[in-house]
Amino acid sequence: MAMNFDTSNRTFRQLLGHGLRFRVPPFQRDYSWTEDEWDDLWQDILDMGEPDGDPAHYLGYLVLQSSDNKCFDIIDGQQRLTTISLMILAMLKRLKELAEAGQDAENNLKRKEQLQNSYIGFLDPVTLVSQSKLELNRHNNRFYQNYLIPLGSLPLRGLNASEHQLRKAFLWYGQRVVKMFPDKRPGSGRDLTLFLDTLVDKLFFTVITVTDELNAFKVFETLNARGVRLSASDLLKNHLFSLISAENVDEAEMKTLEDSWENIVSLLGNDSFQDFLRVFWNSRHKLVRKSDLFKTIKKSVTAREQAFELLRGLDLAAGVFAALREAIDPSWNRDEREALKCLHLFNVQQPLPILLAGHASFFDKDRAAFTRIIKALVIVSFRYNVICNQQTHDQEGLYNEIALKISDGTYRKIYDVLTALKAVYPEDEQFKTAFTEKELRTTTSRNRKVARYILFELERQRSGQDFDVESAGISLEHILPENPTESWSAIDETTQEHLLYRLGNMTLLETAANRDLGNADYPTKLAAYRQSAFQITRAVAEHYETWDDRKVEARQKQLANVAATIWKIDFGR
Repeated sequence: MAMNFDTSNRTFRQLLGHGLRFRVPPFQRDYSWTEDEWDDLWQDILDMGEPDGDPAHYLGYLVLQSSDNKCFDIIDGQQRLTTISLMILAMLKRLKELAEAGQDAENNLKRKEQLQNSYIGFLDPVTLVSQSKLELNRHNNRFYQNYLIPLGSLPLRGLNASEHQLRKAFLWYGQRVVKMFPDKRPGSGRDLTLFLDTLVDKLFFTVITVTDELNAFKVFETLNARGVRLSASDLLKNHLFSLISAENVDEAEMKTLEDSWENIVSLLGNDSFQDFLRVFWNSRHKLVRKSDLFKTIKKSVTAREQAFELLRGLDLAAGVFAALREAIDPSWNRDEREALKCLHLFNVQQPLPILLAGHASFFDKDRAAFTRIIKALVIVSFRYNVICNQQTHDQEGLYNEIALKISDGTYRKIYDVLTALKAVYPEDEQFKTAFTEKELRTTTSRNRKVARYILFELERQRSGQDFDVESAGISLEHILPENPTESWSAIDETTQEHLLYRLGNMTLLETAANRDLGNADYPTKLAAYRQSAFQITRAVAEHYETWDDRKVEARQKQLANVAATIWKIDFGR
């Protein structure tokens, strides 16, 4: 899809100081900034006035949507624009108070009117209805237009939570403006006007203007700025809720739907929502790439009933998705918990659509089948992704097909799912060959954990004992040490580099013994290995009197044969 947008840097004066209008879409999230954000912005503004202060303050990206370049929907940046508007309204209120107190009354009223017309809008002199440059969402606009813009008395009762927040922000800035421009100081109104007139040229944004929602969503995928992912979820919310509200909807029902939406976003966190949306969609529909997700949903969901169905599905699946990403969730049994820990360790995301579809179809009806699906996906992921390093493109497509057939009822038995997984299950010979050659550079935390996991599973197979994989009392031992001394000079440096991170060169050892050994020579290490509680480590001392490339190769080949029996799926019925 071609990107259709304009980008420019603009000051607040250039944005609001002309005859343009800005609108927060009706179902965009409510105003939510708190004193922390108000104070950060205020301090940044005050710092610009210091002798060594910055000449301007950058407010980040502002994403707007417009078809006519006259009226703009605020897709991202409404919290910042709204807050600056509240700050300016507090300054206008101060000018009005100064005039009412008799301080340069005529000029201060003129200043107030001029500034209000420039940056806020104007009041119709007959109807006293505001014609404002900024329109807030459906929960905030009434309070903003009817009480804040007229600068009258503010009600305390009958306000929703975000209206209270708007009120508090206006009063908070009002207190600081009063302190900065007091009654008794001559020229306070002139100074305040100069301060504001200078400020609007020092606050600037990078403005991205798009022509439609699809381009806006594309922008959110490429920007790495605060609020981008949440705005992407807001964009979908606006589309769905606009469809729902196209007909008369009871306000209580709409409130329930909005609460459900906010619960989903709150449960998953802003950064995870889009990942969840794609996994959910791909568990029920033909595979969609991330870049095409919003376009596909918008094209597919065009009716009120479809929007309701999607919202209900998202609401039911959000908790499951969150639990799938948290192996310690109490809803999982021991086997499921251990399997999910493995998938997280392997850092694979491809199985999620199958797991989401499998949970919906099997979890309540046939829990054992669901557990077998998770365990099978661990084995496939270990063979295919971790050891054989196969491309994920084909795997992702197959997983989507399996998820679809689980969701539509084509696959009703565990045998159906396991049979389908055969297509990405490396056979024993391929797996053993890859395992025999596998290196894991344990300089990274993830690779260290994967190496430990493999060795602990090999030990459990040999000894039948379970050890705590995360125990600090057990170390990952490199037989040829990571920093070899002269005692290892019989192995040339090139060969040492090749051997160091081979799985055959690694074993488990008690941390105290590992610490004592350090970079000791091989005979010294053998004595410690013979005393180890780990059978795979004692086996090194029993079978290898010397250590070189042939011994590493032989040991790793033997471990590969054992691994093929551990990470194995029984495809029988």
